[in-house]
Amino acid sequence: MRKLLVLALVGLVAQLIDGSLGMAYGLTSSTLLLVAGVAPAAASASVHLAEIGTTLAAGVAHWRFGNVDWRVVTRIALPGAVGAFVGATVLSSISTESAAPWMAGILFTLGAYLLIRFARPLRTDRVGGRLRGRFLGPLGLVAGFVDATGGGGWGPVATPALLVSGRMEPRKVIGSVDTSEFVVASAASIGFLIGLGSEGFLLPTVAALLIGGLIAAPLAAWLVRIVPAQLLGAAVGGVIVLTNARTLMRSAELDGPARPALYALLAAGWLAALVLAVRALRRTRRARAEAAEAATVAPATAAGVPAEASDTASVGEVPADLAATGTPAPR
Repeated sequence: MRKLLVLALVGLVAQLIDGSLGMAYGLTSSTLLLVAGVAPAAASASVHLAEIGTTLAAGVAHWRFGNVDWRVVTRIALPGAVGAFVGATVLSSISTESAAPWMAGILFTLGAYLLIRFARPLRTDRVGGRLRGRFLGPLGLVAGFVDATGGGGWGPVATPALLVSGRMEPRKVIGSVDTSEFVVASAASIGFLIGLGSEGFLLPTVAALLIGGLIAAPLAAWLVRIVPAQLLGAAVGGVIVLTNARTLMRSAELDGPARPALYALLAAGWLAALVLAVRALRRTRRARAEAAEAATVAPATAAGVPAEASDTASVGEVPADLAATGTPAPR
């Protein structure tokens, strides 16, 4: 019972992270299950089965908050389902001994990517145009395959790619990726069911993760508007890197003083990424506050109001959305 309560808490935290970042539910949950000694295929299968429920709840919540672009969802979800089904079939056919370092390597790489991605300023100022199917299709195919074989990866692959395109609001990127993941998780679960049979799913674990995720889904859809993604992404990336480094070092039979030295190096990199993330967040907030002040002063000056009066009126006024996240309010 204690273990199931812990898993439910993990599911809750993982869904809060996923709903706020558009990624990391599978990464967080799969990493914990691997550390607990669960076979890679069973861990990925159980996480994806739980994700059918959590992504459905998250999709409904994001839809209610207006965070979903259905055109993007339809064009990325179907290729993602194909990739996830193939990935589940591949992972099901690999032995546990061979799959463990492979899965840990994917998770480690994705965690490192999160560290690098969120240590830099997030581009949120270029919104416009439409994403084409020839971009969304291959992106969904690759993200779905990585997601199934690594126990997570749909969000870390799809979300940054859509953010960098600059053609969607960040909240709609997160909402659309979370919503389309329902189709991807369903396809991966079918693939695991065919490859492993029903005994490949750890049903108590699935239930615990599902309960925690369902509780967190509506809150996460609301938190996407206020949580500083910059810090959350860097923090989660460091946890995933350090945790999966343990499996990789064990597979490489790395012992002696090399192991603590490598841990210390990874921890230093994590700390550096957090410091850079804080600085990037502060620069983003400062730039947006200055832009908001300039936008307030310009109309007043054009209307003949002295600039000093306008400056006085705007002193101490920082938009609530900037104070919380440093990202623009939804338009």
